[in-house]
Amino acid sequence: MDINDIVIQFIGANKYDLSPITDGLINTTYLLEDKTRNEKFILQKINNNVFRQPEIIVNNHLMINELLRSNNYQFQIIEPIPSLIDKLLVKDANGQPWRMLSFVENSITFLTAPSLQTAFEAAKTFSYFLTTINTEKLPAIEDPLPDFLNFEKRISDYKIALKDAAPHLKENAKTEIEITNRFLSLPDHWIEMEKSNQIPKRIIHADVKISNILFDQNHHPLAVIDLDTMMISTILYDFGTMIQSYTNTTTEDDGGARNNFNPEMYKAVKEGFLFHLKEKLTPEESENLDYAAQVAIYIQELRFLTDYLNGSTYYSIKHPEHNLDRTKNQLELLKGLREYLENM
Repeated sequence: MDINDIVIQFIGANKYDLSPITDGLINTTYLLEDKTRNEKFILQKINNNVFRQPEIIVNNHLMINELLRSNNYQFQIIEPIPSLIDKLLVKDANGQPWRMLSFVENSITFLTAPSLQTAFEAAKTFSYFLTTINTEKLPAIEDPLPDFLNFEKRISDYKIALKDAAPHLKENAKTEIEITNRFLSLPDHWIEMEKSNQIPKRIIHADVKISNILFDQNHHPLAVIDLDTMMISTILYDFGTMIQSYTNTTTEDDGGARNNFNPEMYKAVKEGFLFHLKEKLTPEESENLDYAAQVAIYIQELRFLTDYLNGSTYYSIKHPEHNLDRTKNQLELLKGLREYLENM
């Protein structure tokens, strides 16, 4: 079964155009234009090496959409489109699952925030999205990525990688390993808060980068997209990863970056995040936002370094030191954030 067979199962034997969308890092995505009906869709092959139970992300998506609709959500909702025989997932000859989603016309995305105002609007949009779906009774959202937010396991995986790493990799990363080891206790408070139920469980997006918001041509938000990572965890993770993603003045591949933390972006994102959520957060959540930002950056750095020490088997790389460069970049970001918080 080739991609034409997949298209036929969704829209029939119509004339169509298919264009790849290359921004995503996990799934394989296309813009599908049905020329017969003059309609556009998103066609996507789900990476089932990452999402081992794709049915979970489809079911979660449906539950989230129902929450949005029932709570009068004001932005556009991305709808799963069934195949002609009413299936939301279609498998190709290799057993790879495909799906089709609604398309938002005249929308644009950003890989990095083009301005403080756009960053504020993005954070405010996620704030509204999270407020809308976190009702008193949470639905039965399943975890699409088991252990993704298990920080104890992340640290354990790092220690194993460090122990088993090739000598030349450990030598190349000597400075980064020393810094990483100094901060190994940084996530301890987070882990303890979760274990002792000091912070509530909420539905989180878990991938709140700015490219997961669609904007119109005037940079006004239209929709939150990519609901594949929706899970039940702490909302601190969404805030932390938002800071990790938005405040970096360079790309995460830039290992030579210096002073890459943008404090004005931090303020804009925090203001946007709290816009709708401020009254919903518990005191423990509010008090730990700055801390959560540090942990999120550190955990991402730890993941890059772990992969580097393992021989770069998880993240795609363009050269042997790619993950080490990413590690250096995140450490510099963490340094900038900590200096900013100390001087507030």
